[in-house]
Order: sequence, then C-alpha cells, then structure tokens
Amino acid sequence: MDILLLFEQTLNGLQLGMMLFLIAAGLTLVLGIMNFINLAHGSFYMVGAFFAATLYELTDSFVLAVPLAFVASACFGAALEFVALRALYDRNHLDQVLGTYGLILFLAQMARIIWGAEPYDIPVPAFLSGQVEILPDAPYPVYRLAITAVAALVGVALWYLISRTRLGMLIRAGASNREMVGALGVDIRLLCTFVFGLGAALAGLAGAMTGPILTVNITMWESILILTFVVIIIGGIGSIRGALVAALLVGLVDTLGRFLLPELFGPTTGPALSSMSIYILMAVTLCLRPQGLFSSAHG
Repeated sequence: MDILLLFEQTLNGLQLGMMLFLIAAGLTLVLGIMNFINLAHGSFYMVGAFFAATLYELTDSFVLAVPLAFVASACFGAALEFVALRALYDRNHLDQVLGTYGLILFLAQMARIIWGAEPYDIPVPAFLSGQVEILPDAPYPVYRLAITAVAALVGVALWYLISRTRLGMLIRAGASNREMVGALGVDIRLLCTFVFGLGAALAGLAGAMTGPILTVNITMWESILILTFVVIIIGGIGSIRGALVAALLVGLVDTLGRFLLPELFGPTTGPALSSMSIYILMAVTLCLRPQGLFSSAHG
C-alpha cells in the first residue's frame, strides 16, 4: 500500500469532513431549535455555489465572490423561511417532509430557469493554485488546504457565537426548551429566522468553496444532503460539537473506505462495502448511542 497516497486520502477525508460540518451545523440547529425537518437544506448548498459562480463572473474576484455568496445565501434562506417555511413549524413532520420536498423541486427548477442546465466551472484562484509538499514527495493541492482552513475558522467563529455570546445562549436555550424561551419574552420567530438564515449561509459557503473542485450544477445537492443527514444522526440533533465530530468521522470513513476497501476485498465487493461504510457507521452509532454521540445540551 502506498503510504503517501493514504496520507493524501486522509487529508481529502478531513477536507470533506469540514465541508460536511459547515452544512450540517446549520441544519442540526434548525432541527434542534425548531424541531423542523428541512429536506431542502441541500438546495442552499447548490444555490450558494451558483451565487459564487455568478458573483465571480461579475467581480472577476474569487475573494469577493465567496463572502458575497455567503451573505446572499443568508438573505435567501431568511427570506425563504419568512415567506414559505414558517407556516410549517406547527405542522407534523410528515407535512414538513412533503413541504420541503416540494421546495426542492421548486428550487431545482428555479436554478434551471436562472442559470440553465449546463454546468458552471469556477476556476481556482491563481494564488491558491498549485501544490505544496506537506511531507517529502507528498504534494497536496493548496486550494484543498485552504478549504479546510476556512472551514476550521468558520467553525471556531460558530463555536464562539454559540458558546460565548448572548445570542448563542438564546440559541442553546431554544434547542433545549423553545417554549420556555418564548415565554421569557424572546421573539422566537425572529430567532428561528436568524438560525435558518445562518444555516443557509453556512451551506451556501460550503457550496461556494467547493465550486472550483466540483462542477456547479442543479443536481449537486443530492449526494451531499444524504451525507449531511447521516452526520446529524451520528452527531446528535442540535449539537454543534456532535456535528463536527460526526462530520470528520463520516468524511474519513467515506474517503478512506473508497480507497482501502477495494484493495482489501477486490474490485467487486470492495466498492459495494465502501458505499455502505457510512451507513454501517451510522447503524453502529445508533445501536450504542441512539441519541447520537452528543446531545444538544453539550452544544
């Protein structure tokens, strides 16, 4: 086995894990605070990527396009919550699933009308192109390291917001007892709109950052949404710490599984096992800790 290639795949797994964390963090807060199942969360990942592609064409600057896509995704998510999703908060989970699935179809067609069916390519910025040798004879793309670093910085900022600010205190309290927070005079609807917009912004940022690696298209949300729900189930609903730990686990298991299992079990059984690996991890977690690795009380 090539040790250097294994090291590279491990870094790829960490990068995937940090991207999954950005997407899962917002969704787990929405589930924890609002008890709201939003199947359309992956669409914010897609919309954020399209925002970044459009803004890059307008500004010719990736450094400007990414933060602007973050803000645009936040505004888009907050507006969508206010116009369409707020009415579903008091409905049962089946209604929420059906409503947000319909929203998926709507957003996919909206993206097709606005951006077309042809994929968009976002070039890697010149100052982040090329490779760097982390270990001797082990070059690794600078841009993938930048993605991991940005996601880590955003994760630290999110931790500070949740753990060290009054707004974060309200979010944590809302995750524990939404009705009590409302009874104490907090505008719970405004808090929900903020959390929903924050979740959309984080998903949009993930889409914007992965745009130069993956082709931006109207179906890019499909695979990432499934991984995101796996992360939330493993980490625990409402827990930011759980989302981080689970995202890194899922990223590493998925990436290393696709690399190692075909070598260990052959070209037929190996790929099948690698596709099942994250679901096996989820099943084992649920058997040992049905509530997930962390509860919302752990932050």
